[in-house]
Amino acid sequence: MNLRITFFRICLPVLVGMVGLIGCNSRRMVEPSPPQASSDDSQIGKATDRALKFLEQAQEKDGSFSSAKGTGITSLVVTALLRSGHTAEDATVARALRYLQSNRHDDGGIYAPGSNHKNYETCLAMVALQGANHDGQFAKVLAGAEAFVKKQQWDEGEGKDLTSEYYGGAGYGSHERPDLSNTSFLIEALKAVGRGDEDPAIQKALIFVSRCQNLESPSNTTAFAGKVNDGGFYYTVAAGGQSMAGQTPEGGLRSYGSMTYAGFKSMIYAGLTRDDPRVKIAYAWIQKNYTLAENPGMGDAGLYYYYHMFAKALDAVGEDLLVDSQGRSHDWRAELAEELLKSQAHDGSWANGTPRWSEDDRNLVTSYALLCLSYCQPADAK
Repeated sequence: MNLRITFFRICLPVLVGMVGLIGCNSRRMVEPSPPQASSDDSQIGKATDRALKFLEQAQEKDGSFSSAKGTGITSLVVTALLRSGHTAEDATVARALRYLQSNRHDDGGIYAPGSNHKNYETCLAMVALQGANHDGQFAKVLAGAEAFVKKQQWDEGEGKDLTSEYYGGAGYGSHERPDLSNTSFLIEALKAVGRGDEDPAIQKALIFVSRCQNLESPSNTTAFAGKVNDGGFYYTVAAGGQSMAGQTPEGGLRSYGSMTYAGFKSMIYAGLTRDDPRVKIAYAWIQKNYTLAENPGMGDAGLYYYYHMFAKALDAVGEDLLVDSQGRSHDWRAELAEELLKSQAHDGSWANGTPRWSEDDRNLVTSYALLCLSYCQPADAK
């Protein structure tokens, strides 16, 4: 623990100061940060404070953030603010919570009018509202939202039985093809409201998650299972399958970083232990492909979403050190904090120079970065 404190107090101020010499980076939309006043102060704390000020100024009059893109970014911002020390009573959070409640519908979903991403938006809203639900004031809203997202899941009620590659998965909205990203958000939302791994919806989701893994096993007998067989994950097994990282010449779906961490996290949340073969080989993929320089298999695309999944997944493991396949030990929390501190813009925000998946939106990416920084403390300090 003393080594970690020494690192942040001595090394990181030097790294942050070097950003001004490096200048603007095409991968991350970086502008030189102002010099830090004192090496004795927490650099993570300063970065967090600057990001919070940016978001407070970015809030729209109705309490939303980037509302043209639906309610999802507002929910992510709320969760980031709450995990960064704000309370539900703080003005910025309170306005955002009122905005989310104003988008509650009779079906229980929480989404922008006319949204095509009803499941995605509702799942993110559930995590945000649960984070502010200390007095139970959102209990009724959350119960309705839980019922809504469970109805969105592909199962017998949607005409798909266990043999279907759609089974257990969730997409952006009702009758949308399921994918691993949305299914991981479903599991996280259910976990946030207190559902354990015995919950039927979580166990159904685990079936879909397992089928999106490049691993031939009793849990995965799909056509893609053994074509790559490296233990990583791809976007979806449904509707002919898709990987954002593309296909192999043999028709396999390539594994990539953000989905592998999303799949690994989902398995842990669904109750699988480190001894489960699915978890073991997924972790081996993570060890082999450990990096913060890119989203493995995708380069800069989705980089901050990757950081978000990286932080949550490794935090779920509960270990501060990760030993990669070359035997090198990584203090992943310190390394992630270092990467984020050097890419923060002078106004306190973050953005990705590669705009895919809206990562040119500073509200979205700043919320990702804040969520990541909230995990950048040792597990035993939480």
